[in-house]
Amino acid sequence: MIAVRPLLPLPVLAAVLAASLAMPKPSFGQQAQQGKPQLTRILFVLDASNSMNAFWGNEPRITVARRVLTESLKSLEPLANVELALRVYGHQTRIEPGKQDCDDTKLEVPFGKNTAQAIRNKMNEVRCLGTTPIARSLEKAAGDFPDSKSRNVIILITDGIEACDEDPCAVSRALQAKGIILKPFVIGIGIDEASQYNLKCVGNYFDADTPENFDRAMRVVVEQALSNTTTQLLLLTDDSKPTETDVPVTFYDQRTGTARYNFVHTMNLRGVPDTLNIDPVYTYRIVAHTVPPSVKENVAIEPGRNNIIALVAGQGTLELRTEGAVTAEIPAICIVRRKGEGTTLNAQPMNTSQLYRTGTYDLEVLTLPRVLVPDVVIRQGQTTPVGIPRSGVVNIIAAKAGPGGIFLKRGNELEWVVDLDPRQPRNQFKLQPGDYRVIQRPADARETAFSVVKDFTVIGGRMTNIDL
Repeated sequence: MIAVRPLLPLPVLAAVLAASLAMPKPSFGQQAQQGKPQLTRILFVLDASNSMNAFWGNEPRITVARRVLTESLKSLEPLANVELALRVYGHQTRIEPGKQDCDDTKLEVPFGKNTAQAIRNKMNEVRCLGTTPIARSLEKAAGDFPDSKSRNVIILITDGIEACDEDPCAVSRALQAKGIILKPFVIGIGIDEASQYNLKCVGNYFDADTPENFDRAMRVVVEQALSNTTTQLLLLTDDSKPTETDVPVTFYDQRTGTARYNFVHTMNLRGVPDTLNIDPVYTYRIVAHTVPPSVKENVAIEPGRNNIIALVAGQGTLELRTEGAVTAEIPAICIVRRKGEGTTLNAQPMNTSQLYRTGTYDLEVLTLPRVLVPDVVIRQGQTTPVGIPRSGVVNIIAAKAGPGGIFLKRGNELEWVVDLDPRQPRNQFKLQPGDYRVIQRPADARETAFSVVKDFTVIGGRMTNIDL
């Protein structure tokens, strides 16, 4: 059984759909151009295999399918921005014991204007004879659509599962990933619960266990395929206010990983999140590209209404400053990591500001020596300033080039900072203020006694010459 909200009568539904189709809608993966109506192409893929001759209630299944599909055409044929087509399978070759025609699938009515009557005529001619090649029918359906620029919708009507040892789910995923079709709609006619699983992976599955529910399922599918659906994405602060904005956002198809929509979150002229046209066919993984990203999984869009999606994305600002820095200096880089995580989140230059998600971070400034700033807290809507001293310039001038290094003096311990270039007698470094020791030996000296040791102090913003 399918549980859905009350449906509109067909004449009213047609009027609603006509109004919705007059509005701009997003194309596959991107927003539609403003003011340009979106063309929707609906391909009905009808099961005409031998099993459709079985009685369902008081009449054969194919008779019910003809009646319901014919009725649905009444709401679709007046719509200017809708094109219809019909593919049928299992109707050309009679199935025999040990023999089935898995190529028995044909586009009977191609896309075009005013094809509803041709579909009705073909439906009345169809005789149910053969097998159930669902995967091959979906694969062939990819070529039935003139292009992938429109909303390409497949409505599969079947009373059985794949009979030709192929994988309709893999075919459906591939067509969606390539942007050829939207996620298909599948209406299962009188299918037992165990077999339904094999069809649910194909697309949005609707179980029609009675002729009455088949009619209801078709109405739901038509409404979902065409009805006007709007969405507002609320980016929430830590105190649940929908005031975060100006963040790039991506809506991914949760199933295939394909990026369906990309935009920068915007507040409209009324100061509230702008309204989006998001296709309700898919289930989405929403990523607001804050640093680090803010993610919401498995988001379903309910068709025919305004959907409100809330995503926590609270941010604050990290302001990095080098005390006394001058404009001409090339700024050092600060590595930003989430507290307790080894992965680099960002490499932010000093003397810049950057928004981050609220939380605690560890900083590592790539000066000589490196400056570690642990437990930096980013708070909602606030600026957290972090400053380091300006480096001083040190010239190491040796009588002869040779190996050696510079060390920071920490009490009685020496902490390595940088090696001298053994090929050059003169070395220049930018070092943080502090007390240092340089140890060097001429390259041609063969005795340890020729090593030179000298202590020196670095003052920020000053140049120091050390003669060895």
